[in-house]
Amino acid sequence: MSDTGTTQPHAAPTLEPGLKGIVDDWSSDQRSFKTASWGKVMMWVFLLSDTFIFGTFLLSYMTARMSTTIPWPNASEVFALEIAGAHFPLLLIAIMTFVLITSSGTMAMAVNYGYRRDKKRTTVLMLITAFFGAMFVGMQAFEWTKLIQEGVRPWGNPFGAEQFGASFFMITGFHGTHVSIGVIFLLIIARKVWKGDFDTGKPGFMTGRKGRYEMVEIMGLYWHFVDLVWVFIFAFFYLW
Repeated sequence: MSDTGTTQPHAAPTLEPGLKGIVDDWSSDQRSFKTASWGKVMMWVFLLSDTFIFGTFLLSYMTARMSTTIPWPNASEVFALEIAGAHFPLLLIAIMTFVLITSSGTMAMAVNYGYRRDKKRTTVLMLITAFFGAMFVGMQAFEWTKLIQEGVRPWGNPFGAEQFGASFFMITGFHGTHVSIGVIFLLIIARKVWKGDFDTGKPGFMTGRKGRYEMVEIMGLYWHFVDLVWVFIFAFFYLW
């Protein structure tokens, strides 16, 4: 304590020289996670593990496609729509991508208004995001139905290489499951925002700390990840 009554700042801890000092510095969870909540850290861990899974799927898809001797199906033909006798290649896929990318924007706005504790706008934007997600899943179900009716199966494919069906249903199905789960949790959190559970700190599932809308931000991390993964799936399956 100085003569003026002010508290002097604590001196920074001294690190040992060499490799041990580097290890001690990087292994300090007090510094690394001091400002991050447990829920946010766990979401990042989950997203990292999911990145490895999707990455493995896409690498397997690349390996199968580049190693097969049978011609790979032409995406412009397989995923085309016939409307009033006209041929529209990748029209449905373009709409699906637009819807999902738009939902990422509404989710970002929901997080923004969550920071401001604006219950009404946060709730509305999360419901709009959930609607876009449900629309995406519905269009994906239509796409699956169309391909199945045309004879595409995980074990066979009338358009070319048999590996196409197995890769397509596995990867897009896994991603669609993520979107479906995200829609469910968006509705759950939107209901909690509207009821004011985050303002009162009411104990319960996925409530968080009083006065903080952190669960909205955590949900935003998940949703942006799902959208980002779709960009890679779109490039690998529909543009390659």
